[in-house]
Amino acid sequence: MVATKIESIPTSEAEPEITSTHQPPLRVLFVSHTYVVGVNQGKLAAIAQSGQATLGLLVPGRWQAQSWKKRFDLEQPYPEIRYYPAQVFFNGKTGAYLYSLWSTLQAIRQFRPDILHVEEEVFSLSTVQMAIVARLLGKPLVVFGWENLDRRFSPLRHWLMQFVLNTAKLIIAGNQDGKQLLRQWGYTGPIEVMPQMGVDRNLFAAAPVREPETEFRIGYMGRLVYEKGVDLLFAAARQLRERGLQFRLILCGSGQDEAILRQEAEKWNISDLITWKGKVPHADVPQEMSRFDVLVLPSRTISTWKEQFGHVLIEAMSMGVPVVGSTCGEIPNVIGRSDLVFPEGHSEALAVILERMIEDPDWHQEIKQYGIARVEAHYTHERIAERLVAQWSELLNPTK
Repeated sequence: MVATKIESIPTSEAEPEITSTHQPPLRVLFVSHTYVVGVNQGKLAAIAQSGQATLGLLVPGRWQAQSWKKRFDLEQPYPEIRYYPAQVFFNGKTGAYLYSLWSTLQAIRQFRPDILHVEEEVFSLSTVQMAIVARLLGKPLVVFGWENLDRRFSPLRHWLMQFVLNTAKLIIAGNQDGKQLLRQWGYTGPIEVMPQMGVDRNLFAAAPVREPETEFRIGYMGRLVYEKGVDLLFAAARQLRERGLQFRLILCGSGQDEAILRQEAEKWNISDLITWKGKVPHADVPQEMSRFDVLVLPSRTISTWKEQFGHVLIEAMSMGVPVVGSTCGEIPNVIGRSDLVFPEGHSEALAVILERMIEDPDWHQEIKQYGIARVEAHYTHERIAERLVAQWSELLNPTK
């Protein structure tokens, strides 16, 4: 950021003297296991490329993703990001892993951050660790978290979380429920609501216009588990078939409930309408998604989970694929239109929206353009980068 100061010398013969004071870019050290994978670093690259902040990344040198049973080695695709690979203890345990003290001190000594920005939950041990570092160094701590369900904590864990809440100068909540939860937990500082990362408009570009198909393609992209509500999509499909509509369901994903869902499809007598694509590699998601005429996210809340954001929604909207979602968690706020949202668990309401999608091509086209515009306004990497930089600047130089 550049500030220019103009001072005039008070003599009639002297020309005005112009001096420029160049405020150096902010130095922000990100800390998160999320950025081991290069495709997740787009937001960081957008910030660094803007020239408004210099970014360092303290990140595990390798990460053992236990839920996926896969090891990820740190990818470093962006030369504008300063990477600090670290040894970690309790690798793969997202709430309990810790950075080695040596790796942490080396990164801070070499990078000299103005701000520590940690993207782990406020109750994660690595966040507690960085809160201690922030206090010892007198650096402001910013924390990002997705959590949107109240949890029962042990007395010790609750005390550690309160230590983080009392240390953080700013918290970024990934959703509106998360913001309310932070207030419930006693945080009184500023909270900004935005997702952890946006969408790459180059990767998820608007799909070219295709030749009309005889079958309208209703797509799903995600895990095949009960809470994702795929069975509700089946019930809606049965109703659409009974109304004589021509369509096909395309299911992209895998999960522990796939066998049960196949039985459900048989029960609803719609097996012939479904194409099971299986798990789709992330690199192939845009190609598969471009074949959808609409993407549906019919999630339902359970005792241990509700939708924290639904990143697949903004990927589809970015491509001009209309989206329909339930009222579960953050979905309505991401979509931003009540006529595209149905009460979770209500397949009849979902069927009504899908019928209109099929029968009203003008409305379908309107929704395509709406999605593209919404992503450009709110959900690109660049837009989220701008908002983060503004929050950091306000933190260091608060307006009166």
